[in-house]
Amino acid sequence: MKKWVFFGMITLLASIIGWYVKGYVSDSSFTYQSLNPNAAFFYPLDTIPKIYQYRDIANGLDEEFHRIYTVEDAAGPHLIVEVYAADGRLREAMNYNIDSLVVQDHMVVNRMESKEKAMLYKTQLFPYDLNKETWFASKFSGVVDSTVLLHEVFRKLHKKQPTSFLDKKKAAALVFKDKIRRTVLNPFRRTEKEITGLQFSIFAKGYGLVAWHNSNKSIHFRLERILSQKEWIQIIAR
Repeated sequence: MKKWVFFGMITLLASIIGWYVKGYVSDSSFTYQSLNPNAAFFYPLDTIPKIYQYRDIANGLDEEFHRIYTVEDAAGPHLIVEVYAADGRLREAMNYNIDSLVVQDHMVVNRMESKEKAMLYKTQLFPYDLNKETWFASKFSGVVDSTVLLHEVFRKLHKKQPTSFLDKKKAAALVFKDKIRRTVLNPFRRTEKEITGLQFSIFAKGYGLVAWHNSNKSIHFRLERILSQKEWIQIIAR
């Protein structure tokens, strides 16, 4: 057999094996790339679900779990962040477009304990340009019958600084100042009530959201553990 034929066959065989291996392992190890220049401070964009366990260090017993994973459909790849209460009840979910990191969908669990798709008016929650303020706005059913709730977040970069989390982890971080406005609307009585608050959200490089707190830190959630799906199920099953 001529040498060039032999090496050609080897190259072809390697290509076939490469495509096979890629197709076989892509579901568990393929990672996506975002066009957002600040994506390094967002959650890891891989297909293996991660569960972030947060604890309110100001109050001790309060916990919250965020289940983070990527999926891909006809519209392309996107990242889901599901928010669970300490007892394992789903409270809401955000669906982010991976290219831009804008919010595609917002789901909430309403007062009837049913999943409800919120109506989106503004979709920028994680910044694309750190020099600009982002605006996120969604509307869904209120906690009182016949009311709706308009939830808005105005996010602006507060500072860049290193942060510590997970006991010994340290990373560069973006600290955002979030002005949160919630307006309760009653379309039948034609009344509205507005409540505003301030929150600081800290996103660490390579991890995403690692902490958030209010102005006086009377509420201060911090990332305590990153769990596997199996570990999380064992915790909420107790």
